[in-house]
Amino acid sequence: MEGDVMDKVEATATVGDLDPMSGSIPATKVEITVSCRNLLDRDTFSKSDPLVVLYTQGVECKQWREFGRTEVIDNTLNPDFVRKYILDYFFEEKQNLRFDVYDIDSKSPDLAKHPTDFNDFLGQVHCTLGEIVGSPASRLEKPLGGIPGKKCGTIILSAEELGNCRDYATMQFCANKLDKKDFFGKSDPFMVFYRSNEDRTFTICHKTEVVKNTLNPIWQPFSIPVRALCNGDYDRTIKVEIYDWDRDGSHDFIGEFTTSYKELCRGQNQLNVYEVMNAKKKLKKKRYINSGTVSLLSFNVESEHTFLDYIKGGTQIHFTVAIDFTASNGNPSQSTSLHYMNPYQMNAYAMALKAVGEIIQDYDSDKMFPALGFGAKLPPDGRVSHEFPLNGNVENPYCNGMEGILEAYHQSLKTVQLYGPTNFAPVVNHVARYAAAVEDGSQYFVLLIITDGVISDMAQTKEAIVNAAKLPMSIIIVGVGQAEFDAMVELDGDDIRISSRGKLAERDIVQFVPFRDYMDRTGNHVLSMARLAKDVLAEIPDQLISYMKSRAIKPNPPPPPYSPGDHSESKPV
Repeated sequence: MEGDVMDKVEATATVGDLDPMSGSIPATKVEITVSCRNLLDRDTFSKSDPLVVLYTQGVECKQWREFGRTEVIDNTLNPDFVRKYILDYFFEEKQNLRFDVYDIDSKSPDLAKHPTDFNDFLGQVHCTLGEIVGSPASRLEKPLGGIPGKKCGTIILSAEELGNCRDYATMQFCANKLDKKDFFGKSDPFMVFYRSNEDRTFTICHKTEVVKNTLNPIWQPFSIPVRALCNGDYDRTIKVEIYDWDRDGSHDFIGEFTTSYKELCRGQNQLNVYEVMNAKKKLKKKRYINSGTVSLLSFNVESEHTFLDYIKGGTQIHFTVAIDFTASNGNPSQSTSLHYMNPYQMNAYAMALKAVGEIIQDYDSDKMFPALGFGAKLPPDGRVSHEFPLNGNVENPYCNGMEGILEAYHQSLKTVQLYGPTNFAPVVNHVARYAAAVEDGSQYFVLLIITDGVISDMAQTKEAIVNAAKLPMSIIIVGVGQAEFDAMVELDGDDIRISSRGKLAERDIVQFVPFRDYMDRTGNHVLSMARLAKDVLAEIPDQLISYMKSRAIKPNPPPPPYSPGDHSESKPV
């Protein structure tokens, strides 16, 4: 959930963007950069491995919900995190934020599973977005608290309004004759890029990989939003520091140089060979020339296409539903069942269907959706099926709109017998067959699986997802009921990319959400369904873009705007 669907919307609002339902103009987007100083040291043989989690508070309820996480930085008490948070900023709203700092020792993405004796918790701070934006130079420094009797260090939060530049720069560097820093071998160099701010401070914006045991490294090419490098100011200074990596986190400074986006745009030439300078070394050594050189090997800029560019260009989103009809859901005729048909209220399955379907159906022109069930015994012979059509029509499993899906769902509850096991692979492969037939970017497939929990065919499902990650498709899993959903979190792959038989998934295509997190106490289902839909669909735009980018598919130009003066020759009389 690397967060990063967020900059797919134009950064500045116009009056034309006014949402008549909410009455507020979509906000400016601000980028929050996080650093910490003098954190608690929780590790016995090394320093802490910190990560910061941002929580936001909903307007309608005061519950804290996770917004995003930084990366983990090993062995440091003074981290400068590269991963940013991008937030909508509303001047007229009090936007409460909470930053929790953890020392990560576990591979589990679930922080609640870490020891409860505060071993992993390094402190927290509360503030508002307005507080950060309104601080001098939009830079807020606050002491971390939350651990009685301990000084937890400080957190530094910087905000910068994002320009709406959508260009991405891809560049590659190499270095020559860097200073040797390791006693027994050569250096292990990496580069850190910083953009300058208006108050002459610097904000980290990229870190390269480490190239081991060389004074002449060639780093991998990397892509970065131009906005992140210079926020639209092409003359703004970009500072680059080169370090020798050390396992204990005490990386040795080799030297630095400065450039600008304007200079980098000149591409590979003599002007883009930079002397790496170390001021301290220069003072000590009379004959000091430099600490090596860094050369730009390649530089090119492409405009980043947005989700809406593809939709405007005609990409259709095809929505398929798969519903869990296993016996663990309980007898549908009893009120304890997750499939219970209450005449006065939708059950969890119907609510999840409606919440997600009503948004996604707007992107599908014919509004005809295949709806499948799995884990039931079918009439007349009682055979178990893991991909049966809810409407009973194998030749044509399509239902007309959300109402058609809900009607077919209610009908099948009356005709099939809930059974088992809970197998996902058949429905994943079912949709993947369709996706494999159209890989030109004209169509994208979204499979919504609604389930009560524990999966029976984990290995087969992982293999199906790894194979599907190469195709134009995404999978949404909504978990209903009170079961443990650890396997679903693993399939989600936000923290650890899913793999099968040693093969990593090409893209993260699964989004999991537990339905119980969206049940609101007042019984006001409209709010909880709106939140569910927002969170469930949040990753789809980025997943679609990641597929298109991986296949170098550009959006088609949008059709010309309709003019009332246009007359079509083929218009029926």
